[in-house]
Order: sequence, then structure tokens, then C-alpha cells
Amino acid sequence: MTSAPEVAGSVAVGKLRPASPRLGARRWVLVVREAAFITAAALLYSLVRGLTDDRTLLALANAERVISFERALGIFVEPELQAAVLDSSAVVISANAIYLAYWPIVIGVLGWLLTSHPARYSFYRTAVLVSGAISLVVFALFPLAPPRFLPDHGFVDTIAVHSAGYREGNASALVNEYAAMPSLHLGWILLASIAVTTLVRRRAVRVAAASLPVLMLAAIVLTANHYLVDG
Repeated sequence: MTSAPEVAGSVAVGKLRPASPRLGARRWVLVVREAAFITAAALLYSLVRGLTDDRTLLALANAERVISFERALGIFVEPELQAAVLDSSAVVISANAIYLAYWPIVIGVLGWLLTSHPARYSFYRTAVLVSGAISLVVFALFPLAPPRFLPDHGFVDTIAVHSAGYREGNASALVNEYAAMPSLHLGWILLASIAVTTLVRRRAVRVAAASLPVLMLAAIVLTANHYLVDG
């Protein structure tokens, strides 16, 4: 019969035993495979999205329809909200930074899920891909010019003013400028927030993650990249 000290010793040795090199290799193969898969999906998304970038007049007309809809609901407040912060460079630059942090956050959370919570990774990856596919259908059926294309309503493209390099880097035939609805900036940040708040125990991290969708909603409006209903 094995004594308690022997059992404890064997458990301790098991804990100290390094992970199998084969297990580590399989993990890296999984990471590379998923990275390639996500990259291919992103390229396909950009290509299909870019194919709809040829209906400027319809996109502008739809923008007026959205504004009329918001006015009917009494929620067309985006110009007033933006005007209230335009004189504060700190607020504008912060809103720009939050808006531009979208891809790093989404990719970072997916990478964290893949390496630290692989059992939950596929759920969130699928949610991102499915929501992206649904959005492509909406982009094709309802091209929508973002507020920044409507200066007559008082909108200012704060990204172009303070982060011109970003606009220049996105000046591509594969980038559809008229894909304002829905806002994947908010949708995918919400998914990232849900993942972190449900899987992380540290209260400070959970609070920070929970604030991300609120901050992104403010950012997409204050930068004139989306209407409230896009969110």
C-alpha cells in the first residue's frame, strides 16, 4: 500500500515535470493554423466588403434616411455630442485612440483565448466570423455613408484631422467606406468584453473589460464614424 508521503511526492514530481515537447509543438501548430485561418477570413471579408464600394449616391441617401429615422425617435444627437468635445484635444485624441485600438484588442483577446482558454476560443471565433458574415450582407443591401461624410450636418472627421496616417493607410480599393451599419467596432469589442469579463477573475481587469463597449460606443460617435443606431 502506498503511503501518503509517497503519493504526495509523486504528485509533486508530476507538477514539476516539464510539459511534453510534442504537446508544445501541437499548441504552436494550432496557433499558426488559427492565425492563418483568421487572416484568410479577414482578407476575404475585405475583398467582399470592397466589392460593394461603388454606390456613393445610394450610401449618402441612406445616411439621410438614418438621420431622419433618428430625428423621428428624438435621438439624433451625434452632431451636438461631437461639437461639445471638439475644443478638447485630450478628449478627441482619446476617442481616436480608442477607435484605432479596435483591431489590437480583438486580435489580442482572440490570441489570449486560443492560448489560455482553448475550450472557449472556438465559440468566440465563430461568433466573430458569423457576425462578420451577417454584416457583409447588410453592407451589400444597405450601403451607408458614415457621419464623417456629411459635413453639412456639422460632422468632423477627427481621425483625418488628428490621425491622417490612418486614413491614408486605409485608402484602398478593398476598403468599403460605406459600411457604417452595423458597427463591428462596437459588436466585436462587445464580444471581447464578454470573453474577458466571464473568464478573468481579477476585479480590476473585469471592470476595465466591461467599460470597453461603453468607451467604444462613445468613440465611434465622437469620431463621426458611426451613428448611434449603427451600434
